Amino acid sequence: MSMPIADSTNRLAWLLDDLELDGVRFSVLLSDDGLRVAHSPGITRDEAERFAAAASGLRSLGKALGEFCGGPGNPVRQNMTEYDDGMILITAAGAGTQLGVATSSDVDLALVAHRMNELAARVGRELGTAPRRGDRSPS
Repeated sequence: MSMPIADSTNRLAWLLDDLELDGVRFSVLLSDDGLRVAHSPGITRDEAERFAAAASGLRSLGKALGEFCGGPGNPVRQNMTEYDDGMILITAAGAGTQLGVATSSDVDLALVAHRMNELAARVGRELGTAPRRGDRSPS
């Protein structure tokens, strides 16, 4: 059974505790269509909602570029965008759900990516969200 996407209480934030690492600014759970599901203490709710929308857009761009890495329908597994002062990492965390993390430039990237993948694997079923009614687009 899927968790409800609308959650103004941030009651799923505890799931992100394993990502509280040196160099991690914050983490956000988001739906494929850019809605915030939960966020860590390092970011306000409003900022987390903006991050979720932008991360969803970045994820869509990654999907559009997949054909250049193997052909049409090649699914994106992770997005990594590096900036002067840090990185944005996005990975699938269950059907219809993504996990986004913002880091500083001084971070153990391998550890963060490992923890993200562990979290996604461990709670993917609980984080999965069904498409909104009327949404007929394939994932």
